[in-house]
Amino acid sequence: MTGIQYPAPVQRIKPEDILDRAIWPSSAVRNGAGALEIGGVDCRDLVAQYQSPVYLFDEIDARSRAEGFREAYERAGATTVYYAAKAFLATAVAKWVTEAGLGIDVASGGELEVVLRAGVPGHRILLHGNNKSIAEIELALAAGVGRIVVDSLDEIVRLADAAGHFGIVQQVLVRVTVGVEAHTHEFIATAHEDQKFGLSVASGDAAEAVRRIAKLPTLSFAGLHSHLGSQIFDASGFNEAATRVASFARSLRDEQGVSVRELNLGGGMGIAYVDGDDPLDAADMARQICSVVRTECESVGVATPELAFEPGRAIIGPAGVTIYEVGTVKPIELDDGLVRTYISVDGGMSDNIRTALYGAQYSVVLASRISMVEPMLARVVGKHCESGDIVVRDTWLPADVVPGDLLAVAATGAYCRSMSSNYNYLPRPAVIAARGGATSVVLRRETTEDLLSLDPGA
Repeated sequence: MTGIQYPAPVQRIKPEDILDRAIWPSSAVRNGAGALEIGGVDCRDLVAQYQSPVYLFDEIDARSRAEGFREAYERAGATTVYYAAKAFLATAVAKWVTEAGLGIDVASGGELEVVLRAGVPGHRILLHGNNKSIAEIELALAAGVGRIVVDSLDEIVRLADAAGHFGIVQQVLVRVTVGVEAHTHEFIATAHEDQKFGLSVASGDAAEAVRRIAKLPTLSFAGLHSHLGSQIFDASGFNEAATRVASFARSLRDEQGVSVRELNLGGGMGIAYVDGDDPLDAADMARQICSVVRTECESVGVATPELAFEPGRAIIGPAGVTIYEVGTVKPIELDDGLVRTYISVDGGMSDNIRTALYGAQYSVVLASRISMVEPMLARVVGKHCESGDIVVRDTWLPADVVPGDLLAVAATGAYCRSMSSNYNYLPRPAVIAARGGATSVVLRRETTEDLLSLDPGA
């Protein structure tokens, strides 16, 4: 992908001996045989039972992160913490996060169906979407979804009419763009003006949306939603957004007599993928954001609204890893005399598109054994018919990696399975949870028969 700048890889003498606690699941260890073990499960046994590639989640790690976010934000003054389902969703995950006390935000009818199948009550669900269909709106209303986030002027009448048919008054938030650009990749920054989400404060569209909602008997304006983007490492962007949202809240009060009862500042909290990534601690982030909202509201003379947040990646991302089997090892001599070894694995961009899409970086280790040999410059690639099919662009792995070895890629819990595909007709891997040495199936492995079942001519 053009335009992406990749930093040079940092050489470590024994990369496989180091499992950075900031990157790997909390239970990740090398067992007595030297194999990677997560949740008490040896990755070799995992592959023997569920095949490779396979997504593996540390269930306790995911649950504890969910609880930690809820506790941190509640202590800081937030009222509600939603899990952002788009990061990764299955009925098991929905149960993990709701049992930890979180609500769930969904962005489609499909995500809503999964959450409802998991038994999540409607009032704990928030619905997003920049182009909600009538069917999705009606499903949400029938389920008693607590909040629907209005993302366009067109949607207001559509939603109001549907609520009228159901005989209810639906609580809504208006998603606003405030012109703040988070320090993240262009494709995942969502609060600047030139993008598809939300209604602009600067143009007056956001104020017009509130004005229209206030006139409709089947809708109730609950407050505002502002989401900066994803993989954000500090609170500065949230601080600036809070300043602008507070000013907008004052204008709504003064010009329309409307109070902002709730303010949802979205998610976007980043995680560590590689050495050098240094995201702010959840509790510190929560304190800083909630404090600045209170300060800014006080400075403009409006009451501090109830606060809500939507972490997703920060909860599920570090809890997941992907295990691959090496298929081929191909040394390539570069122009400068160096050798880069291409290590091909049995997955690739179908199970992790983020490297090709965003230039994302990952940490990878030899997982099936320990090696004491010197490291080699390596590129971990997939098996798809694309030169951009890269899992880890630049890394150091032991020079004795051979076909049949297992590699583990860390922090793949978010946006890997949820953005996966069947490119080249590869069935998607199983998703397995590990806990106390036992495994459970979160999502079973697809088969070629699953894919062919969609083809009426097969």
